[in-house]
Amino acid sequence: MKDKKTIKVAFPHMGNVYIGWAAALKKLGVEPFIPPRTNKRTLELASKYSPDSICLPYKLVLGNFLEAIENGVDYVAMISSPGICRLGEYGQCIKNVLKDLGYEDKYTEMQLYDGFKGMYKFLTELSGCKNPIIAAKAINIAVRKVFVLDKIENLFSYYRARETVIGTAEKHYNRALALILEANNTRELKAYAKEAEAELKKTEIDKDRNVLNVDITGEIFLVQDPFSNQNIEKELGRMGVQTRRSLTVSSFLKDAIIPKFFKKGETHLERAFRMAKPYLMRDIGGDALESVSDVAYANERGVDGIIHVSPFTCMPEIMSQNIFPTMRENCEIPILALIMDEQTGRAGYITRLEAFVDLMRRRKLYKQKQEKVKV
Repeated sequence: MKDKKTIKVAFPHMGNVYIGWAAALKKLGVEPFIPPRTNKRTLELASKYSPDSICLPYKLVLGNFLEAIENGVDYVAMISSPGICRLGEYGQCIKNVLKDLGYEDKYTEMQLYDGFKGMYKFLTELSGCKNPIIAAKAINIAVRKVFVLDKIENLFSYYRARETVIGTAEKHYNRALALILEANNTRELKAYAKEAEAELKKTEIDKDRNVLNVDITGEIFLVQDPFSNQNIEKELGRMGVQTRRSLTVSSFLKDAIIPKFFKKGETHLERAFRMAKPYLMRDIGGDALESVSDVAYANERGVDGIIHVSPFTCMPEIMSQNIFPTMRENCEIPILALIMDEQTGRAGYITRLEAFVDLMRRRKLYKQKQEKVKV
């Protein structure tokens, strides 16, 4: 009797979320295929088959899928949403493209807001695993890895903004990621997470450096994905800015996947409805509600600035950007809005970042002088 063929499945890149998905698939006996890091070829390949007006995340997801299929995967897995956002149309559009190219049978999909049950159903149907305990363990290791990764990201940002030699923090960070990727169960993950933190702490830093603190919000794909946001966190780190992602995959999991009785404290979405109320009374799609609330939250915490990144033609984020001027009546925090697409020029983009950092530094220095005068 021949051994059953191990299927190979690919998920699109969105930051480091592939590490969580890979862990879940391995647990279920499925071979995860990690597409090549998103690059210019990925975008060029997808642009051939994409509508001109579609947003950048769609093109990059399609490009990841096409490169994965070139490498012989059995399935490309898409996350879809019924919400008021074009993400709900991604699935059918991508399916149509793959059908035209003769790859329709390689497409599979998971509904975004079906919660734990939806994720369980998706993974068991994909893998053929009938053992609920193994399936639950697969989801558990994936979720735990995502939370560890977000913690590692924050630590990385701290060291990158203070490193004495540019690039050393990133080297340690890449080694830390490799450790998290290798963990096969929660026991190993706990041990490797400690090793990953220790690896990052090897970075030599200047503890006295006058570092700025900036939150990054906007459309979640662009917030998470360094290719689409043109490595904004790396560029800011070189300028001595410590960044914090207001939108994280772990915060999304708390809202959409993790059962209520496992949640501790207020979730990101709950905070969004509470803090956005003076300016936006309802969800208008995408991450607009979260973006508006994130500005108010950053202002409340007294951070030095907030950057809003969004894809060109993304209507929910356009709406949130139009609300920001009204928020200035109550929020003093500087806001930089960046709209990204494949035509975004790097030189002008860096110039805007440098000008924003300079603005924040002068503002912080002025506030410090004012406080000294009061004393």
